[in-house]
Amino acid sequence: QVRLVESGGGSAQAGGSLRLSCSYYGYTYSYYCMSWFRQAPGKEREGIAALFTGGGSTYYADSVKGRFTISEDNAKNIIYLQMNSLKPEDTAMYYCAADGSGSCPHLTAPEWYNYWGQGTQVTVSS
Repeated sequence: QVRLVESGGGSAQAGGSLRLSCSYYGYTYSYYCMSWFRQAPGKEREGIAALFTGGGSTYYADSVKGRFTISEDNAKNIIYLQMNSLKPEDTAMYYCAADGSGSCPHLTAPEWYNYWGQGTQVTVSS
């Protein structure tokens, strides 16, 4: 049973930084597309970053490109999302997701993802 647990959310000022972590357990496939999504109140879920564990390729939505970085610590089974230059519009619930289909990314198609974490809240004030 694959399980994802996010942590690291909280509050920050505009221009500040936060780092989210996604610990993963129980993987059965060789490679996964690990992604971060976010959802603000009244808005659709948005895929913002993805990392393919099969080779380390990374992908970003335009809204976060140049500000956010997704990375992996293989030894600790953790996916990170480093968020810099935060903006009030980054305020949302952030979710970690995993897809074992062998292809990546699916940032515009959350239905591809088999596994989701419980989410962690990020609030950015101006």
